[in-house]
Amino acid sequence: MNQSKDHLEPFLKWPGGKRWLAPFLKDLIDVEGARYVEPFLGGGALFFCLAPPKALLSDINSDLINTYKQLKQNPIQFQNALYSYEPLHSKEFYYAERSRFYESNFDRAVQFTYLNRTCFNGIYRVNLSGTFNVPIGSKTKIRLPSDDFERTAKQLRRASIQCSDFEKVISATNERDLIYADPPYTVRHNLNGFVKYNDKIFLWEDQVRLHDALEDASSRGASVIVSNANHESIRELYSDWHQYEVNRSSVISANASHRGKTSEILITNFEIEKEKIVESGALQMQQMPLGF
Repeated sequence: MNQSKDHLEPFLKWPGGKRWLAPFLKDLIDVEGARYVEPFLGGGALFFCLAPPKALLSDINSDLINTYKQLKQNPIQFQNALYSYEPLHSKEFYYAERSRFYESNFDRAVQFTYLNRTCFNGIYRVNLSGTFNVPIGSKTKIRLPSDDFERTAKQLRRASIQCSDFEKVISATNERDLIYADPPYTVRHNLNGFVKYNDKIFLWEDQVRLHDALEDASSRGASVIVSNANHESIRELYSDWHQYEVNRSSVISANASHRGKTSEILITNFEIEKEKIVESGALQMQQMPLGF
C-alpha cells in the first residue's frame, strides 16, 4: 500500500509518539550533511518524516529494535506474515498469541507488530517475568492504509540500528551529528500525567543523566533537540538551553473527558528562527526566555 503523504508514517503506534510534531519539526531541522541520531526511537515518527540520508537509531527495548531489524531485512515477508494475522484476529486469538513465545527473531517481530496494532493504545508493558501483558484494544485492523513496508525498509537501510542505553549512543556523537532525544516524560515531583507508567522505566536520575550526556555532546559541537514535559523541574534542568513551549490537543487519556490541551517543551542548544516558530493551527509554539 502506498502513502498519500510525501513522507512515511510510523508502522508502529507508540505512547508519547511525535506524529503530531514531526511535520512541524521538519521545517526546523536541516539533516543535509549531518548524521541524524535518535537514542529513544519508539515509533520513529521524526526519523520517518525527515528521511535523513544517514542515521543512528537506538532504543533500550530489545523487542522493538528486533522488529526494526527484521523489517529492514525482509519487508515483503514481514508484510505477508503480518497480514496473515488479520483473518485470525479476535479476543481469544489475541490473548492466545500474547502468551505464545517464538524462538525465531522474525516471528517475534511480526508478533510484536500484531500485538502493537491490536493492544490498548499501543502501550508496551511487561510484567515482572518479562511477559507482555497489555490487554486487547478496540482496533481490529492489522492492514493499515499507511503501510508501505518496502519503502520503510529502504529508509531503515540508511540507518544503523542498535539496542543500547541512550548514554552510550550520545557519547559517540560529534559536531557532524544532529541528536533528537524524546525520553519518557518523568519529572522530579511526579506531578506529570505520564509518570504513572514512565517512572517505572525512566527515573528522574535518568533525566539528569540524559541532560549531562547532551551537555557533553553539545560541547563537542553536536546539534541537539529535546522533547520533554513542560514542568518546572525540566525547565530548571535545562535552564541554560533555548526552550519553546508547545501546546497541542491531548488524546492519551482513555477517558475523553480528561482530554484537552497539553503543554510540552522543546529544548535546543541553538535558537530557532522566529519566523519558523509556529503560532497557529493545531499546534502553538512560543519561545521562553533563557534561564526560565
